[in-house]
Amino acid sequence: MTTHVSVVIPTRDRPQLLRRAIRSVLAQTADAAIEILVVFDGSPIEDLSDVAPGRHRIRTMANSRTRGLAGARNTGIAAAASPLIAFCDDDDEWLAGKLAAQLPLLDDPRVPLVATGIRVLTTRGAHDRPSPARATHDDLLRSRITELHPSSFLFRAADAHGRLGLIDEELPASYGEDYDLLLRAAELGDIVAVPTPLTLVHWDRSSYFTDRWRGVADGLGYLLDKHAGFASAPLGRARVEGQIAFAHGALGEFRSARTWATRALRDDRHQLRAYLALIVGLRILSGRRVISALNARGRGV
Repeated sequence: MTTHVSVVIPTRDRPQLLRRAIRSVLAQTADAAIEILVVFDGSPIEDLSDVAPGRHRIRTMANSRTRGLAGARNTGIAAAASPLIAFCDDDDEWLAGKLAAQLPLLDDPRVPLVATGIRVLTTRGAHDRPSPARATHDDLLRSRITELHPSSFLFRAADAHGRLGLIDEELPASYGEDYDLLLRAAELGDIVAVPTPLTLVHWDRSSYFTDRWRGVADGLGYLLDKHAGFASAPLGRARVEGQIAFAHGALGEFRSARTWATRALRDDRHQLRAYLALIVGLRILSGRRVISALNARGRGV
């Protein structure tokens, strides 16, 4: 029996990358009828008639909710006509076997969300990042597990409208909306993934290095307050505190960077992000330079 899947692709002013993402979704080998929902967030709706959908369907629409990624994703979820929903960012791609490998994992009703491993494409080449086959809520408190990338997510529409809920549009700058979704999903059941890197994540463009430090600091602070589990997970809390400290350091706010770095080191004296935050806050290195060096190796802060 053919499976029906709605794929939500939020986009803004990236027509060539968008078409690459769409074509990768249309190239899936799974026995699935795919509805691609392209949500234009703050940019005019484009004519995509040059992309032939074949037996599948492409729908375009404007973000009708909160401006930003969270609202754009929710606009697509609300418009989806299929029982399954997947995400793909407009600058990422799927390998042809991605859906076919994932779909059987949702046969288990206890599984709230499935993902895949990722291949990170940087200016220095490709970096394969296999995901864990299973991740618990405690695992995700300890680590963001960045191999579980939103462009690989697949879940049930009924859960998005019910027990799981929509993307949190209260998150400042929509930063960490994917992490928030994973944490909420993992409260319902373990996250399950195909470890094979079947999702291509592009960090090979200069525009990737966009300074969004205020959103990072505010968004991660919001997540610490929202998820009570961090109170009993000092290593995970230190990781997030270190990231907040780094964001303040990159903003040149040394006092705030020092405050958050102190919190991080109180929870975990080995938390390297806290030391990086102090180095950046003292202007020994710029935040952009640190991030660029890490991203070139397929890593983030």
